[in-house]
Amino acid sequence: MRRTGKIGEDSAAVYLENKGYQIVCRNFRARGGEIDIIAQDGQTLVFAEVKTWSVFGIDALEYGIDQKKQRRIIETAKYFLVVHRKYRYMAIRFDVIFIAPDRITHLESAFTERV
Repeated sequence: MRRTGKIGEDSAAVYLENKGYQIVCRNFRARGGEIDIIAQDGQTLVFAEVKTWSVFGIDALEYGIDQKKQRRIIETAKYFLVVHRKYRYMAIRFDVIFIAPDRITHLESAFTERV
C-alpha cells in the first residue's frame, strides 16, 4: 500500500512539474496531519493531496477526502505557513490529484477552508 502511494505521489509531482509548478516540499508532516505535495503555481501556493486508487473510481474520492481529512490538511497547511513565513502572503489553494491506472485527474481548488 505504501509503495503504491509513493509511486502515485511521484507521478503527481512529475505531472505538476510538467505543468510548470515548482515543488516546494513533499510529505510535510505536522502533529495530526500530512500534506503530500506543496507546490508553487505562479503566485499561488498549492497544498495537494494525492490519492492513488486502482480499484475505486473518482466517484469514491469523497470518501478518501472527507471533511475530517480536509480539516487535517488545512490545519497542517496553516502550520506550514507559520514555519515557512516567506510564503505567508501568497494565495493558497487546496488541490486533489487522483491517480488511476489509466489517467491523472487534477482537481484544482477541490476544497476550501470553511468558516
